[in-house]
Amino acid sequence: MDTAWSRADSAVLGTITWPARRATGARWETSAPSGRESRVKDGRATGDKRAVLFAARSQNALHRLLDTLPVFAGDDRVHRCFTLVPGSAFSLDALSAIDRAGGRTVPWAEAVEQTFALILAASPKGDLHALHGPRVLLPHGAGFNKSVPGEGTEDSASGLDPAHLLRPDGAPLATRYLFSHPSQIARLAPLSPSVAARSTVVGDPLLERFLESQDRRDRYRATLRTGARTLVVLLSTWGPESLIGRRPGLPAELAAALPHDEYQIALVLHPNERARRGTLDLAEYLDPARQAGLILPAAHEEWASVAVAADLLITDHGSAALYPAALDRPLLGAYDGGRELLPDSPMSALLTGVPHLPGTDTASHLATAVRAHRPGSSRTLAAPAFAEQGRALDRLRETLYDLLDLTPPDRPVLPRLLPDPAPAPLAPAAFAVRIEYDDQGSPRVLRHPAHLVPPAPAHHLSAEVGTAHRRFTQSAALLHRRAGEHPGAWTEPAGEWTLRTLADHPGGHRTAAIVLSPTHCLLRARSGPLLSVRLGPGDGAHRAAPVDPVAVLSAVHAALLAGRGDPGTPLVCSVGPHKVVAHLAPATAEEAALPV
Repeated sequence: MDTAWSRADSAVLGTITWPARRATGARWETSAPSGRESRVKDGRATGDKRAVLFAARSQNALHRLLDTLPVFAGDDRVHRCFTLVPGSAFSLDALSAIDRAGGRTVPWAEAVEQTFALILAASPKGDLHALHGPRVLLPHGAGFNKSVPGEGTEDSASGLDPAHLLRPDGAPLATRYLFSHPSQIARLAPLSPSVAARSTVVGDPLLERFLESQDRRDRYRATLRTGARTLVVLLSTWGPESLIGRRPGLPAELAAALPHDEYQIALVLHPNERARRGTLDLAEYLDPARQAGLILPAAHEEWASVAVAADLLITDHGSAALYPAALDRPLLGAYDGGRELLPDSPMSALLTGVPHLPGTDTASHLATAVRAHRPGSSRTLAAPAFAEQGRALDRLRETLYDLLDLTPPDRPVLPRLLPDPAPAPLAPAAFAVRIEYDDQGSPRVLRHPAHLVPPAPAHHLSAEVGTAHRRFTQSAALLHRRAGEHPGAWTEPAGEWTLRTLADHPGGHRTAAIVLSPTHCLLRARSGPLLSVRLGPGDGAHRAAPVDPVAVLSAVHAALLAGRGDPGTPLVCSVGPHKVVAHLAPATAEEAALPV
């Protein structure tokens, strides 16, 4: 008899179906769709319906539980419901997450009065022992790397602490404890032999989603509009020792230091950090970086898609980094020591084995880290956290269906592919532009968001008319707009727009330009005629130039200002990793009359 669940020792296992139910003493009997009632014989339900309760204490724990859903996919014998385990400072956000997932919720007060066929949880904290039915406990992260000061046993891994894994009477809290690697059970065995005896290695369901989705990397990057830029993803756990807790200005610092056409930045925040700050405070804190194009993916699923798309990840001691490491992504450590990281944990080994993010010369160090990455090195560092790779959901289904006393469906269980991430909702409308020249005199364009402090003096300012702040358009040397940006707006001929824009912004060596398409622009310097600018690749390939044409217009503006932008002479410039050829010619009457 299982001592891990009190009243369920003698009560019904798995007799709830929804919506019809009636209480019969200490157990529930329910009406099956055929009108039959599930009956109990020798402590086992003889009906073919099972109610599975997903018990979540926090948003992060809920996300872990949602990753197990494919195990029950398509099985009408299983009825899924959710309850919120009280006692967490982040419980309200967990309830909102259940609602977003569309889960049917059972109030805690009702849940503790019922008996379930199976209870799944991803956190041992709270009054989980008050629920009736066999309990299965999954990890709420990867690797058991942290000790949370003030909680449970001092210096014990959160999630492996016997203070939480046992009931108040000292009996095991769960019927089964599931782990992702045998080493985790080995760490647990000296601390609590009774818990270790109930433990099983099934692998990590979230890692299965990473592995299954890795071929979607190009798709995710296209959705994020990354192009050939280096996507740098910051991974921050929660609390005072987190990346954001210790270096809150890092997202804006990177956005200021890294050329916009060479790098893209994303920030992955732990759900607890989002809950602690709140939506408004978080948005205000990150506003400078978000105005520069920072990607802030959603806490559930989307962050993982962004991690798959990454070229380089910067991480603190949070376990999220182990997942992209398992895909062999390059990593930089940004944890400067503290009380939380456990010395013999997988994250400790990972942070010891990867380069560290310096405080200065960030851009060149990031580029070096990507180039210096040794294939297979990150995957090796992540290996101690994950076993049963590619088989985790099969192992999980075997375990759960055995507890449900059901035969699993006769079809493979497939991980859910990670969804397409949303692109950054904001992009810089004004840039401080530097122009550098190589030995052949070809310009290289380096653009930095104008609202942040650039790393070096700028050659000129470029601003999008009608989008950028007025303070930038008043100072910009290159004023531009994108045709068709505002459908239904009043239009005028392109040639007239350039003349009017220059007249509206008197003084200085200004240039007005219109982006007609990714490869065709019109441009007029204050003292010059209207020019047509056609863009093509600088390597001779027959394909569109994969760059923002406004960056090339900055190179044309600089060339005209220096007296080197002669029509008929191709201008070769570098934007990010690409070389682009700009072909200048006098604009035709048809081009000048195009409505914009």
